[in-house]
Amino acid sequence: MTQDSAYADLGPLFQRMTGDEKHEWAAASTLDVLWVLYDRVLRVSPERPDDPDRDRLLLSKGHGPMAFYAVLAAKGFLDPSTLDTWTEFDSILGHHPDRTLVPGAEIGSGSLGHGLAIGVGQAFGLRAQGRAARVVVLVGDGELDEGSNHEAIAVAGRFGLDNLTVVVVDNRSANHGWPGGIAARFAVENWASATVDGREHDALHRAFTTDHPGRPLVVVAEIAKG
Repeated sequence: MTQDSAYADLGPLFQRMTGDEKHEWAAASTLDVLWVLYDRVLRVSPERPDDPDRDRLLLSKGHGPMAFYAVLAAKGFLDPSTLDTWTEFDSILGHHPDRTLVPGAEIGSGSLGHGLAIGVGQAFGLRAQGRAARVVVLVGDGELDEGSNHEAIAVAGRFGLDNLTVVVVDNRSANHGWPGGIAARFAVENWASATVDGREHDALHRAFTTDHPGRPLVVVAEIAKG
């Protein structure tokens, strides 16, 4: 596989990783969102993984990262043969991504509730440096039950962090949910929003590239569970 790999290559790449069937669905639910981001949206390059002007993808939904690893392999950040070492003792590919080991991983994640707060901090930092880089945080709908996310949502809206995007993979796994839906919860804090089918690539692309000056953006990617 090369950096020009196509979406059709992701299935075989994903299937090379076995041994964590418990989180297979959690991973598969993110596959299309991650592909659209890396294929059409994010300004990132495996040749310049530490470029200070790169966009940042923070995989806050870090449990079951097989789809993330498959996309990184398809885009040239990982050698595909590395996928065969998944779950092995000395593999760089852990059950949660490790930013110190995995090329292209921006944070160590897996303990839910941390990614959005980190993303807010990064968005502030990039703004202070005058950089045009974008921060995209991928979360699950159940993760929004964590209190730290409510604080991060409020701060980002209050300060108009329009270099911050949150994509919520919504498979209706949250214990509590939100009256009126996820987008309504963000709208309370002055976020722009779009709700789309999480498997429709063109719809996802349009949502990620919509204008939202002066406001952060949330994209709710709805996924049918199962």
